[in-house]
Amino acid sequence: MSQSFDFVIVGAGSFGAWTARELLRAGHKVLLVDAFGAAHTRASSGGESRIIRMGYGADEIYTRWSQHSLGEWKALEQRTGRTLFHRTGMLWMTGRDEAHARGTAQTLQRLGIEHERLGSDEIGRRFPQISTEGIEWALWEPGSGALMARQSIQTLVAECVREGLDYRIAQIAPPTAKDRLDRLVTATGEALSAGAFVFACGPWLPKVFPVVLGTRIFPTRQAVYFFAPPPGDASFAPPAMPCWFHHPALVYGIPDLESRGFKASIDRHGAAFDPDTGSRAPVADEIGAVRAYLEQRFPKLRGAPLTESRVCQYENTSNGDFILDRHPHLSNVVIAGGGSGHGFKHGPAVGDYVARLLSGRVEAEPRFALAAKAAIQSRSVY
Repeated sequence: MSQSFDFVIVGAGSFGAWTARELLRAGHKVLLVDAFGAAHTRASSGGESRIIRMGYGADEIYTRWSQHSLGEWKALEQRTGRTLFHRTGMLWMTGRDEAHARGTAQTLQRLGIEHERLGSDEIGRRFPQISTEGIEWALWEPGSGALMARQSIQTLVAECVREGLDYRIAQIAPPTAKDRLDRLVTATGEALSAGAFVFACGPWLPKVFPVVLGTRIFPTRQAVYFFAPPPGDASFAPPAMPCWFHHPALVYGIPDLESRGFKASIDRHGAAFDPDTGSRAPVADEIGAVRAYLEQRFPKLRGAPLTESRVCQYENTSNGDFILDRHPHLSNVVIAGGGSGHGFKHGPAVGDYVARLLSGRVEAEPRFALAAKAAIQSRSVY
């Protein structure tokens, strides 16, 4: 049995789902397929929440994409009546003369994005639950916040299905074509034909295209933890508590949303990780490192119960830039991946870019090219 589409998209995470949305909006016949389901538990888009912020140092392209994407996330929320975005604000805590924060402030100023520089005394006044020890100043983005990740993607896919998207849970065999891909075959033997294909399957991309991506995408183990705030204390939930990032320490957090707990994680790249077989159990040393930071930065969380933990993965490129490019040998295949831990928020902008790339309506951005990715990691995008 064979079915034909204009486009087949493999991977129903943020990149794949928003690409499906853009192609569907343009009037195409689209199939979105995922081996486990939209924003499933092992997917990089499958977590409880993700920060959306405008700050990217001097990387103006990502700030512009965040601006565009936030508008689309809010529009999705308005269309569906679901609470998908929490405007908590974003607090960048830093040291005396930290280049990333200075670059961020300059970019936000240039693009007219609301922001404010806060001295340590002002941080303490606005956010008394935060210890400012070692913090010289902070950059405040009042318009940023947190997206409900899994809910957002599943809401988007459901909306697209109502508008005509063909969505299926099916395992796809890695393609074996040499110059042009005519069809994909599922594990049950069904053939899926299309004019073009998009592979947006995150940490599974090196398994689908081992020769092309096996040394260009580096999945790493990343753990996040949720801690219970003190009983009767609302200072760790919005509006009292913002999303935050301490750039020199590479630690970030999200306030207690929907009573799930105060989320914190270390943003350093973890060990190499297999999304199929890697252990997702919490590790005592990792928990200890996060707890030690929290107890220093948030004194009222000393001894706070760990209520939940998750292990997901970043699918890193060499420097943190995405891969949004045509396959070097399969002329009608586009790869959309390399989210590198910061990609989720950009789903709407990625979907728009990939749709225009497929139609030839965009000049390719060199930093998203596969050829620009090295085989050795040297992170430069945060």
